[in-house]
Amino acid sequence: MFNYYFDVDRDGHVDTVRLFEEIGEGKYEGYTSEYVIYELQKADEPKRTEMMALIDRYNIHVLEIGEETDRLANVYVREGIIPAKHWLDSAHISTATVNNLDCVLSFNFQHINRLKTKEMTALVNARERYRSVIICTPMEVLENEETE
Repeated sequence: MFNYYFDVDRDGHVDTVRLFEEIGEGKYEGYTSEYVIYELQKADEPKRTEMMALIDRYNIHVLEIGEETDRLANVYVREGIIPAKHWLDSAHISTATVNNLDCVLSFNFQHINRLKTKEMTALVNARERYRSVIICTPMEVLENEETE
């Protein structure tokens, strides 16, 4: 999500910025995780610093990682939901699940925001006694009601 904030040529950029702004205004609570921080740290400068600054600018809460998030991420991989070489993608979902968040926002249509992942993580979460998290894009969260 953080990279879409700055990539003006990508579909979803405008809605991503709008969602961050609404988080900053208190309409939504924003969360990220130490896994995301790890990924952001791998970006080149100045983009790395710009993306990291969004966390403070919009009061995004950083969730800690732990044994339970890792365990559940490993279950997603073992169940064939997400390939092992993309383990961090499974960790993003497990972190939201373990922390009882409502949704995971992602433009990653290869491993995260796809039907198989949505259906199978919901089944695994139920089996593991977690509630399901919604996986969607910012466009699906934002209200786009027009006034007459």
